[in-house]
Amino acid sequence: MNMSFLDKWRRRSHPGGSVPLAESVSADPESVVELLSECELLRAQAAAEGVELDDSVGSLEALDQVQPVWRDDPEVVSWLGNDAGLYLGTVLVRTVRGAVWHVWPDGQPVVRLASGREIDVVEAGHEWADGGAPELSQVYAEAAEN
Repeated sequence: MNMSFLDKWRRRSHPGGSVPLAESVSADPESVVELLSECELLRAQAAAEGVELDDSVGSLEALDQVQPVWRDDPEVVSWLGNDAGLYLGTVLVRTVRGAVWHVWPDGQPVVRLASGREIDVVEAGHEWADGGAPELSQVYAEAAEN
């Protein structure tokens, strides 16, 4: 996978040796979209349940119906919540006109809609993984309306 922003990240010298994710989003948004869409744990969990994650709204609805067996393992819940949020963001960015990834100053990736409204998809993913509400498809529907 060619992610040119990683090369730029490595070449630049910054105080403290780190490069803000926000710079990478601006420099190479397509590679960042690709990176944020990986969601390996969620994809593995979904595949085990027979759900294909094809970056569609239907896949969000299918995820909402999966039996939440991961809630017994706090470590898995945290990782899965993060993945679920990034997957929700991926579906939004790929299917809602004008939706783009944006990074807050603290490094938190969010989805910015054409209206300027920002959706903290990672927080929504954690809420879904922890308790099942709000459903991912519900968050999507509310965001897509704007």
